[in-house]
Amino acid sequence: MATQLTPPRLVTGARASRTTIALKLGMAVSGFIFLGFVLAHMYGNLKAFAGQDAFNEYAHHLRELGEPMLPHEGALWILRLGLILSLVVHVYCAVVLWRRAARARTTKYVVKKDTGATRASLMMRWGGVTILVFLVWHLLNFTIGKVNPQGGATDDPYLLMVDTFDLWWMTLIYLVAMLALGAHLHHGIWSAAQTLGWTGTAAKRQRAKTFGFVVALIVSIGFSLVPLAVLAGIITK
Repeated sequence: MATQLTPPRLVTGARASRTTIALKLGMAVSGFIFLGFVLAHMYGNLKAFAGQDAFNEYAHHLRELGEPMLPHEGALWILRLGLILSLVVHVYCAVVLWRRAARARTTKYVVKKDTGATRASLMMRWGGVTILVFLVWHLLNFTIGKVNPQGGATDDPYLLMVDTFDLWWMTLIYLVAMLALGAHLHHGIWSAAQTLGWTGTAAKRQRAKTFGFVVALIVSIGFSLVPLAVLAGIITK
């Protein structure tokens, strides 16, 4: 008696599932690249406590990094291009994943439950937008355009920094951005740990949460110290 064989079929949604995992991996890897940059940048900012010469020397050495094998500011531009690429990947993956999640919500509820996951997702989304807007201004302020909000000199990194944070509203904008960055890192590190399979046990989940919280705290406080010190008159011209 002949047995009828059923032709193999692809699992519904398998391709979408694979691309979703790839997008989450893209977000995780690009996020960790940014984390490394943020920690290094925070270290450089804290040199402001050592005085004008130490801060400006650090800024100057960044432009000479890699010489003579690389041209002046060559290593700096390689770093910038790498960060821009990571930013594009991070934002692209975030937008695509958000759109997929929005399309997946096919059922409308009269009463919408406000779960912790929903709040975290909203915080990540709008926190990410806040950080992106701040990043554009930060680059115009200190790197690309070098805009001095007090109309002073822009060729001295230390003086530009002091002039900027001498204004209370500039310091306030910076502190709000650092709160958004801290919250983004806290949830982002946890999410990346899940994506990379580092939360398989209760102990690993607790370690990932603790690590994310500690890193977020270090970064947000570390970046806030300099503008607060300028506003308080501890760091001056």
